[in-house]
Amino acid sequence: MPEGAMVERYKMRVRVLHWAHTVAFLVLFISGLVLFVEPLSVLLGGSGTRALHLLAAAAFVVAPVLYVLLDLRGAWRGLKQAFTWGKEDLGWLRAAPRYYLAGDEAAMPPQDVMNAGQKLWWLMTLLVWVVFGATGALMAFFTTKAPVTLLGLALRLHDVAFLVGGVVMVLHVYIAIFHPLMSEALGSMLHGKISVSYARRHYGKWYQRAAQQGRDRPA
Repeated sequence: MPEGAMVERYKMRVRVLHWAHTVAFLVLFISGLVLFVEPLSVLLGGSGTRALHLLAAAAFVVAPVLYVLLDLRGAWRGLKQAFTWGKEDLGWLRAAPRYYLAGDEAAMPPQDVMNAGQKLWWLMTLLVWVVFGATGALMAFFTTKAPVTLLGLALRLHDVAFLVGGVVMVLHVYIAIFHPLMSEALGSMLHGKISVSYARRHYGKWYQRAAQQGRDRPA
């Protein structure tokens, strides 16, 4: 296949989930920041901000559940890929500093459909989703029923998830949009495709397997 040809990287339903989850998280983060930082809460806080926060929380929690219900096989395949680690993942971890900081593409071994960095992103997203969902539900619906110590713990865990999620999101945005080696990352999540040359450089094992099977989409 010519170097300039395009291959499918993400299906439409994956892209819809990604952007729905992203928008929900950004609304959660901004409204949470208003509620978390006291000066901002004085200026912008109130019932409207809390209502927006709860609405975004519902979307953040429900969107992945809907995806699983609509595509159980695809969700299971994605989870299996995210939590299956091999030699190429260890190679990615060793090469990542030279790859991202020095632009040394030769240091990176061929990757499969999901590299170790993406697997770590999946893990962090899943952990933040669970913590946000559990602690948020407790604080939203059991404020008068749950023990004070449990509510205090839930609040602290919620704040930790807020800080960790914010840092990881900033890193994710930088790599996906601004890092020179990730020139097609954002486009792949907009229109679902990457060039053959980009696929070979970033997901060599995946592309080779897909090409051998005569397909232009992820295995």
